[in-house]
Amino acid sequence: MQIVFSDPKLGKTAQLEVQKEAEARLIGSKIGDVIDGSPAGLDGFKLKITGMSDSSGAPSRSEIDGIGKSRSLLRFGTGMRVRSKGYRAKKLVRGNTISADTVQINTVIAEYGQKSAEELFKPKEKPAE
Repeated sequence: MQIVFSDPKLGKTAQLEVQKEAEARLIGSKIGDVIDGSPAGLDGFKLKITGMSDSSGAPSRSEIDGIGKSRSLLRFGTGMRVRSKGYRAKKLVRGNTISADTVQINTVIAEYGQKSAEELFKPKEKPAE
């Protein structure tokens, strides 16, 4: 499972891998909840969940409760590309709760920890060949 976190002050985004042992602490959280960043190695940080997707690429919608998938009639928003005024379509979306099928969690930094934000978004150095 990956956590994608963004800093609204800097306008930058990065992603970190969550260890298998720490995934259990995230399961059951919903879109809009504020979670602790320690499962992803962001000690002291608080992250607000803004969205997620599963292994098949189905996005989560905040108004659909639970962990299951459903084909919902959508007009706009997450999982929908508006083609013209009045256009509606049935799209496959997932509920708003993190489950074992969740692959990516999108978050925004709500509270900062001990590390500076610049340290988090440093580009990774490639090993010399």
